[in-house]
Amino acid sequence: MTKKSFTLLLSSLLTLSMLSACGGNNNKEAAATKDPGASTGTNTTATTDPAAEPEKPTEIKIMLPLNTTDTPPDTIKTEVEKVTNTKLTYQFFPADTYEEKLNSSFATGSLPQVTYLKNQTTFLQMKEAIKDGQFWEIGPLLSEFPNLNKLKPEILGNTKVDGKLYTLYIGRPLARQGIIYRKDWADKLGLKAPANTEELFAMAKAFTEQDPDGNGKKDTIGVVDRNELVYGAFKTVSSWFGTPNNWAEKDGQLAPEFTFPQYIDTMDFFKKLREGGYMNQDFAATSKTDAVNMFTSGKAGLYIGGSMQDIDSLNKDLIKNVPDAVLDTHSMVAGPDGKFAQWMIPGYNNVVLFPKPAVKDEAELKKILKFFDYMMTPEVSNLMYWGIEGTHYTVVDGKAKATDNKELIEREVKGFKDSVIGEYETNGMYQSLNVLPGRIHAEELVLENVKYGVADPTAALDSATYTSKGVELQQIIADATYKYMYGQLDKAGFEKEVENWKSRGGAKIIEEYNAAYTK
Repeated sequence: MTKKSFTLLLSSLLTLSMLSACGGNNNKEAAATKDPGASTGTNTTATTDPAAEPEKPTEIKIMLPLNTTDTPPDTIKTEVEKVTNTKLTYQFFPADTYEEKLNSSFATGSLPQVTYLKNQTTFLQMKEAIKDGQFWEIGPLLSEFPNLNKLKPEILGNTKVDGKLYTLYIGRPLARQGIIYRKDWADKLGLKAPANTEELFAMAKAFTEQDPDGNGKKDTIGVVDRNELVYGAFKTVSSWFGTPNNWAEKDGQLAPEFTFPQYIDTMDFFKKLREGGYMNQDFAATSKTDAVNMFTSGKAGLYIGGSMQDIDSLNKDLIKNVPDAVLDTHSMVAGPDGKFAQWMIPGYNNVVLFPKPAVKDEAELKKILKFFDYMMTPEVSNLMYWGIEGTHYTVVDGKAKATDNKELIEREVKGFKDSVIGEYETNGMYQSLNVLPGRIHAEELVLENVKYGVADPTAALDSATYTSKGVELQQIIADATYKYMYGQLDKAGFEKEVENWKSRGGAKIIEEYNAAYTK
């Protein structure tokens, strides 16, 4: 694939982003020494010759998206350099325009040695360039690095391209989604957490019609949703109805989720909610910020999808407006068939690649991988994720308690936090000290969700047509889904749009995924 053609592919992503919420954790292993191989008995840098010259710091340039307003100062970077014997140059670019920068840098051959993508979508779009030999394969080298070798094989497998590994991943819990709801409203109305989709609908209706805030006015709604079919409420509720996670077998071959009757059932559920006035009427045009504001203002009772771990920030803002409000989390909602199901992500929200034009040979690549091997130690992962102990966080009962100075953490730590590879089980960073009952409950549910998790069977499969046209084609289905829920399309109209999707390239995607699936 040429750089010019890739530019055309990636330009379609400029309006897309996947909101990722981060969740930090820790296991109880002791902090590692400055040599990442020491804990395994493999010292790769130590020398017994006192007269030997110190090893020269490895110079590494790193490009990554910035999810804060300002570029962070060197506070964390300086400490990381000391521990890892590196000289790091970070090239931060705003997340909102990161695809454009990634696109132009690739086209001009100016990507740095370490290039973070933005999300799973940009990774999918980069696959053709990976196949074209633009990036280093690292799979055969990981066994030389004891800490990198701890990365989860099943998640690494989800990032392979044609069976080969080119990436390191930033891990995320497999299934964080569920419900954050007004428990004080539910208690007042005598409602328990919904056990099934019928009870979920009944709660939304009661939160709308039965004056749960007690002000004598009909000014509340049940569900607040936003213009996002994946990380809003739709996909989570859809999984409860039994809809596959993107793809599943049907009539002996893989088929997309929107060709299953459970997808129609989910659309009917939201159509009925909207028609009853039990959710915000303009949810297809409601931003995440506006949805959050509606919930934290005390006007809505159910916030579904995304991450149940968001309860901390939602609670903080809600009690400013409603001091007596109580939130809780819930995710075990059975479908009409009485079964539980939860859709799962592939275990990562971003990956890092190593461009061949910037990394001259395998020897240089190994020096860069050694830096990431350091990052997979508790000492460095905690430094980059939590900051400096005593300044940005303290350790309480073996867990990290962030300082109350949120602005300091946002300014100095956040930019580096988003680049830590692995997850607490593999890199040893501290878990968060949680005190809010609803958040503690959320962490329990995140583990419970996985027991009923449904994976996407195409996560590690390739489709050239999806790579080139998938984003464009998916918009056909998204538009049709919203129109159906708004009552602007009936079932026949929706199915006509599915046929439109197939005729414009969707049928080829089905063919290609099935060919890869049966290999």
